[in-house]
Amino acid sequence: MSNSRAVYSTEHGRLCPGCGHPSNACTCKQAAPPAGDGVIRVRRETGGRGGKTVTTATGFIIDDATLKQLATELKRKCGTGGALKERVVEIQGDHRETIKAELEKRGFTVKLAGG
Repeated sequence: MSNSRAVYSTEHGRLCPGCGHPSNACTCKQAAPPAGDGVIRVRRETGGRGGKTVTTATGFIIDDATLKQLATELKRKCGTGGALKERVVEIQGDHRETIKAELEKRGFTVKLAGG
């Protein structure tokens, strides 16, 4: 048994260590988005953030690239900063109503969660 594997090919460039395909055509890392009930939950959080208010949105059943673009558009719509961490969109400040209205306009089912 050999402990070696190809990681680079002069013909294709970098290879995925899992499936052996070129990195840009990798089939093993293109997992389906997590299954959920299809409801986006928008909530206001302050815990663990030094008292700062953050609006979070979870439960998206879309691919990562689309989610990243959506997070950017939501930040622009609210006129504030934010982040996308582990498929959770975080927007600085309390923008629950703005985010809810924007997501419903885009066809998502949205619930306001928490306090």
